[in-house]
Amino acid sequence: MTRECAVLLPGVCAALADPRQPGLDDTCLEKLLDWFRSLTWFDATVELVQDNPCLTELISSVLALADPSPGILAFTLQLAGILASSESRFQHLQQEKLLGRLFGREGPRGGAAWEDASVRSAWLKGVHSMLHHQPALHFLCSTGGMDVIFTLQGDPSLFVASAASQLLVHMFTFSLESETSKALSTKDCEWPACAQMIVKHIEESLQSSSASHIEQSLKLLSSLFGSCFGSCYASWTEVLWSDIAKQIESFLLEETVQAQPVLAELLLNVARSPVFCGTEGSFWALVTSALEHLTPVQAGPLAVGLLKLCKCPQDVRIQALTVLLQPMDCILRAASQPLECAGLLDESVSDPVTVESLLSSKTSCAGLLCQTLAHLEKLLSLKHLRVDLPCVSLLRSLMTILQFCNGFLSPTSPLGSKISRNLINCFRVQKSALDVLAALSEKKDCDTLVGSLFDVLLAYLQSPNTSPTVLKKTFQATSKWLVHLQELSCSNSQRQQTEKILEDVFVVLQKRLCSPCWEVRDSSLEFLTAMVKCLRDQKEFRQCLLSSEVLRLTENLLEDPESYVRASAVTAVGHLALVTCFAPESPAIGNQYNKEGIVAKLQEILSTDSEGFPRRAVISMFTKWLREGCTGQLEDTEQFVSRVIQTVEHDLDWEVRLGGLELVEVFCSQTICQLSQCPYAPVSSAVTSSTPQNELLQVFCRAKLFGFLFGSLCDCDKPVGQRACDVLVGLRGHFYPMSTLENPQEIEDSPAGRGIAWLQRTLRQGSLAQNFPTDGGDGVDFQDPESMMLALGAIDLLELHDELNKSSDHVEESPQSLLQDILAAVRTIEDNEVDCY
Repeated sequence: MTRECAVLLPGVCAALADPRQPGLDDTCLEKLLDWFRSLTWFDATVELVQDNPCLTELISSVLALADPSPGILAFTLQLAGILASSESRFQHLQQEKLLGRLFGREGPRGGAAWEDASVRSAWLKGVHSMLHHQPALHFLCSTGGMDVIFTLQGDPSLFVASAASQLLVHMFTFSLESETSKALSTKDCEWPACAQMIVKHIEESLQSSSASHIEQSLKLLSSLFGSCFGSCYASWTEVLWSDIAKQIESFLLEETVQAQPVLAELLLNVARSPVFCGTEGSFWALVTSALEHLTPVQAGPLAVGLLKLCKCPQDVRIQALTVLLQPMDCILRAASQPLECAGLLDESVSDPVTVESLLSSKTSCAGLLCQTLAHLEKLLSLKHLRVDLPCVSLLRSLMTILQFCNGFLSPTSPLGSKISRNLINCFRVQKSALDVLAALSEKKDCDTLVGSLFDVLLAYLQSPNTSPTVLKKTFQATSKWLVHLQELSCSNSQRQQTEKILEDVFVVLQKRLCSPCWEVRDSSLEFLTAMVKCLRDQKEFRQCLLSSEVLRLTENLLEDPESYVRASAVTAVGHLALVTCFAPESPAIGNQYNKEGIVAKLQEILSTDSEGFPRRAVISMFTKWLREGCTGQLEDTEQFVSRVIQTVEHDLDWEVRLGGLELVEVFCSQTICQLSQCPYAPVSSAVTSSTPQNELLQVFCRAKLFGFLFGSLCDCDKPVGQRACDVLVGLRGHFYPMSTLENPQEIEDSPAGRGIAWLQRTLRQGSLAQNFPTDGGDGVDFQDPESMMLALGAIDLLELHDELNKSSDHVEESPQSLLQDILAAVRTIEDNEVDCY
C-alpha cells in the first residue's frame, strides 16, 4: 500500500462505519474490495492489518451497529474474508474476536439482516475468500458453518444457491489436498473431516424423500466430478463413485424420480474422469443403462458428450450415436409406406414407440428435432469422430424434414401425416436442418443425392412462403453445396448438371434481388458475394453470371434506401469487379460495368453516403483491391490512395478512418517492396537515379500520407491513433533500420527542425489537438521528403505508442483516486446537509 493511500484509508473507513452516511455506490465498494484482493494476493503478512488498525476498527464498528445496512454489512463480510485469507492475518482477526461474530454462530446468520440475499451471498463469498489455510477450514467446521452452507444450497436466490455449491466444491478439493501424497487404496482410505461431512450430507440427501434435496446433491456430485477429480484424485474418485453408484442406478430405474437431466450430466462428468478409461467395469454398463432408460431428450446431451470422449468404449459410442440418429431414422421410415429405402438404424437403443410418440405430438416434435439436429451439427464439426456417420441416409432424412416443413411431401403413413402436420412452416426446425445440411457439404460420400438436394434447396429459394431468416440459411447451405458441386464436375454429364443448377440459382437470385423485403435483398447480396469468393475462377459460374441480370441489379442496389443493403451491395460490387474489371482477361460486358465507372461510384458513396455501413464497406473493398494488385501501376495506385485518404480523413465514422489507415499500411508495404532493391521485387519504371529511400519518401509525400498519419495520432478515437502510430513506427523502422535516430537538439535551429519540435509538442497534447493542421501549419511541410525524414527520426514515436496503449482509466481508477472519490462523495453529502440546515 502506498503512503498516500495509507493516509486516506482511515477517513474512508470512518465514513463507511458512520451510520449517518447514506450507503455508497455499490460500484465503489466493489472496486474497494478488488483493491484489497490485489493487496492480499501477493502479501500474506500480518502487517497490512497491524499497520492499518482502521480496518479492524471498521469491522468492529459495523458489528456494534444495532441495525447495519445490508450493503455495508455485505461489504464488511467480504472484506473480513479477504483479510483472513492468510493464516497470520486470520489469527490476528481471531485474537480481535471478530471472525466468530461475522462467520460463527453469533454472526448475522440468525438476525434480520440475513433475510437480505446480498448478505447471504456476501457471507458465502467471505468464507470462500478465507478458505486458503487449514485453520480457516477447522474454524468453519467447528462453528456450524457447514450446515449453513448445506441449507443455502437450496436458497430461493439462484445466485446464493450457486455460490453455496461452488463453495462446497472448493472446500471439498481443499480438504483433500493434504491427503494427496498418501498412498491410498480404494478399500481402506478415509475421507478428511470436511470432505467426510460433505460426503455424508450427499448420501443422506440422496436417500431422503425430498426431490429438491436429491436434485441439489446430484448437482453437487456433478460439480465435484466435473471440477475436482483429475488424475491426482483418482483414488478418491473411485471411493466416492463406489459409495453412490447403487443409488444412481436405482434413480435411473425409478420412473418417479424427476432428476434424470441432472443424472445425465453427472454420468458424463464421471465418464471424463481418468479413472474410467478402461472398457471393463460396471460404470460403462450403467452408462449403457442410462442411454436406454432416459428419454430421448434427456439422453441426447449425454450421447453427444460421450461421442466427444476419446476413451469411451466403442460399443458405448455406437449406442450413443444410435440414440442421436433414432429421431432421424423415425422421420425417414415415416416418410413412405412401404419403405422405399433403408433407414439409418438396424436396431434401436430404446423403444422406437417413445420416439414416435414424441414426434407425433405437436408440443414435443419440434423440440426433439431441434435438439437432435444441434447435436448432429456439433458432431459434424469435429475433425476426428471415432464413429462413422451414415451420411447418405442422414442427408436423405434432412431432405425429408425440409420437405415436411414446406409441405412439398405428402406421406401416406399415419405417423408421417402426423409429423408432417407438426412441422409445416416450422421455422426453428427448418433453420436447424439447413445448418446440418450445410455441415454435410464437407462429406465426400453424398454425391448420388446432389440433384435431389438442389431440388429441395431451389424449392425453398423460390417459395414465397420461405421466411427471410430461413431464406438466409438456405442461401448459406446452397453456397456450400455449390462449392462441393464444383469439386465433383469431372465428366460432361456432371458439368451439364452443374451448369443447369447454376442457371436455376441465378434465375432465383435475380428475383430475390428485387424483393420488397430488405432482409431478403441483403441476404441475396451476401449469397452472391459468397459465390464470387468461392467460384469466381470456375468457367460455368462466370458464364452464368455474365449472361444474367445480376450485375445490373446489384449495381442498382448501391442506391437502395436501406443502408445495410447499400453496404452489402458495395461488397458484392467490389467482389464482382474482381471478375468483370480486374481479371487478367476481363470480358466485354458493356460500358456500364467498366473499371472507372465502378471506382467512381464507390468513391461517391465514400464521400456522400449519410450512413456509416456503406462507407465502411467501400474502404474495406478498396483495401482488398489494393491487396490483390487491382489498382494499376505505382503511379495510378498513388493517385488512387491519395484521393481516398483525403476523403476519409474528414469522415465522422472512426471505423472508416481506421479503414483508411489500413489502406495506407497496405500501400506502404507494397510500395516499399516494389521500390526496394530485393532480387524478387519488380522495380517500377518510375525509379530514377535517386535512391530507393528518397523515391519512397517522394511517393509517400505526393500521396499526402504523412499529414493523414500524423493527424490521426491526435484522433479523438483511440484505435485510430494506435493504428496510425503502428504504421509510423513501421515506417521509421524501414527508414532508420539501425536505430540511428536524429537528435532533436541538433535539428532545433533549422526551419524544418523548429516545425518538427512544434509537431512533437502538439502530439504530446493527444486528443486535445484533434483540430490538427495538416496543411503545413507552424512550418511543418508534410509533403516535403526531407522534413518527413527528420520527423520520423526525431519524434519519440515509441513514447507516443506507450501513451496511446495505456488504459484510459490508468489514472482515474488508481486506488488513490478511488479513495479520494469516496471521501469527496462523503464531503459533498455533508456540505449539502449543512446548506439545507
